[in-house]
Amino acid sequence: MSVSRTVLVLGGTTEGRAAAAALAGRDDVRVVSSLAGAVRSPALPEGEVRIGGFGGADGLAAHLQAERVAAVLDATHPFAATMTANAAVACARTGVPLVVLRRPGWSPGPGDRWHRVGSVAAAAAGLSALLPGAGGRVLLTTGRGGLGHFTRVDAAFWIRAVDPPDGPLPARHTVLLDRGPFALDDERALLSTVDPHVLVTKDSGGTATAPKLTAARERGVPVVVVDRPPLPAGVAVESTVHAALTRLLRE
Repeated sequence: MSVSRTVLVLGGTTEGRAAAAALAGRDDVRVVSSLAGAVRSPALPEGEVRIGGFGGADGLAAHLQAERVAAVLDATHPFAATMTANAAVACARTGVPLVVLRRPGWSPGPGDRWHRVGSVAAAAAGLSALLPGAGGRVLLTTGRGGLGHFTRVDAAFWIRAVDPPDGPLPARHTVLLDRGPFALDDERALLSTVDPHVLVTKDSGGTATAPKLTAARERGVPVVVVDRPPLPAGVAVESTVHAALTRLLRE
């Protein structure tokens, strides 16, 4: 059977790879996954893969037209706000259907000591109030970007990231290079070693990086949770791969 439509999957998330695998198994779809290239050795999805940006909304719109893309699935990280905004603009401009796939965010449970903030900058600004003083220890799991916000916080930082961070870093820091998913026992061991006074994380949602929250709860460690940026108005949003693909393929 000849290929009838091209589906562009944005993002190298676990959900994006699952969606690409499901689409690659169909003989009526050509699936192309686009990865930003922010991770040096990403886990590659099934099907065709392109790596790198599009050049903003204008570049993405031109790509959709040139490649005759029939539909777009935005499965980027919940904090990839710029890419999602560009996808919304490009798809509206070209008339290409867009579905945003977003895993559910995290919610605190009994025993959690969470402090929600609106940005990484806000997390850094309020961090000192949660620390005991100059001997404070922070486990920072917000990724390799935005670390310059923490340079004025007088604390020792353990920074977990997939790739080595660049740009300004806190004066006292240890970089922990690791990639999820993370098992609960491993997170317990990490918190036992670091013994942080505070854990700082983004509300990525899902299960791959959630065990650190359980480990923090067990140790009574406060958690600063950076809330997700808002989605563009009017976009179609689904929380599971099955629902997103069902909606996308009927558009």
